[in-house]
Amino acid sequence: MDVVALSKLQFAVTVGYHFLFVPLSIGIGLVLVLAERRYNKSGSVEDKAASDFWIKLFTATFAVGVATGIAMEFAFGTNWATYSRFVGDIFGAPLAAEGLFAFFLESTFLAVLLFGRSRVSRRFFYTSTWLVWGGSLLSALWIIIANSWMQTPAGYKIVGEGAARKAQLTNFFEAGFNPSTLPRYFHTVDAILMAGGFIAVAMAAHYLRRGTHTGFARKTMATGIAIAGITTVLMLPIGHWQAVNVVNNQPSKLAAFEGHWDDGAVPLGIIGYIDETNGKTVGLAIPGGVNLLAGDFSRTKSYPGLNSFTPADRPPLQLSFQTYHFMILLWGVMLVLVASAWLLNRGGKLERNRALLGMLVWSPVLPMLSIQLGWAAAEVGRQPWIVWGELRTVDAISKAVPAGEILTTLILFVLFYTVLYVAWGRVVIGIIKRGPELAEGVE
Repeated sequence: MDVVALSKLQFAVTVGYHFLFVPLSIGIGLVLVLAERRYNKSGSVEDKAASDFWIKLFTATFAVGVATGIAMEFAFGTNWATYSRFVGDIFGAPLAAEGLFAFFLESTFLAVLLFGRSRVSRRFFYTSTWLVWGGSLLSALWIIIANSWMQTPAGYKIVGEGAARKAQLTNFFEAGFNPSTLPRYFHTVDAILMAGGFIAVAMAAHYLRRGTHTGFARKTMATGIAIAGITTVLMLPIGHWQAVNVVNNQPSKLAAFEGHWDDGAVPLGIIGYIDETNGKTVGLAIPGGVNLLAGDFSRTKSYPGLNSFTPADRPPLQLSFQTYHFMILLWGVMLVLVASAWLLNRGGKLERNRALLGMLVWSPVLPMLSIQLGWAAAEVGRQPWIVWGELRTVDAISKAVPAGEILTTLILFVLFYTVLYVAWGRVVIGIIKRGPELAEGVE
């Protein structure tokens, strides 16, 4: 019944539920754009049915994503009132821009996709798919800007003292494009598009195993493998970019990620665990591997280890270490899986390989789990700071909200979100069962 722990857990639950739908909507959005592009070029009724199929999936996911995001805004003003006062001057601009320039763009042209097929030209409809997807990417940018500022704050000054202490914006562009914004944005978007690619692959594998909608499945499989393959390979340099950003800007997070105890070159962990009792890390690691990846080929640069930070200034070590390394491990599994699918599909053997098709049906679990692990690593790894170096999480909560009320709302959120999730699942399963539907009278 600790207020701080319950407040953290409540926000983690609300964000975790919400972030199940963000990757799905943005990832499916790209598949939708490519499906509509195919119809715009071919004009065939089969390609139109395929595009309409992805529009239905996108709309159902987008709607629930909006609903699950609303509770987060209320939490800022209830459980995290001190935090809201501290960051209000900084976050006002990007969050307002997200609503005005991204959400309205996305929702306006989504209406075209839902109701305008017979009312606008094929080219305008196709353009609308790009605008909807672009709006979702723009929305993600503004949210990442706000979150990145918490990781590497810039373009601000501190004014006031005590309870009136807060961050005041001094330079919008410095704050918006703080040191971690771009690497974190491209890292996040690439992971989301990986999820979209694997969703397309899974959908195609499902129909190929059943022997239904095979024409749609073959085209979707090619699209999904292309998206998943390209984004999985791109994750290597993009993930490296993000990791180097952590190396340069967040020393305690780096030490926790790699279980680095003593000052010096940082090992690159493969797998293992942190023995906090004895102050050591047990497992496989490449000595000085992080230095090599950061460009220090002589491995002479020294980075602070966990022993340089007091226990109160360290992140939760085991959780930070494991979420980070399992995220990377899952990337390796996805690389092998998409490479196998590409080779067999190229040789025309994938449709006959029911074992691999069965694995591909469940493959979206991998990027979705990896995204959740990456989010957990990024957020847990910055503790005990909610705004790095400026505001501790323990000081950001609302002191007047009792633990019992937080627990009650946590339970209610879980129940409400579970109902939403089940309702969404039933709708989506119904869409998948029906598959791409040709217009009445068309065979």
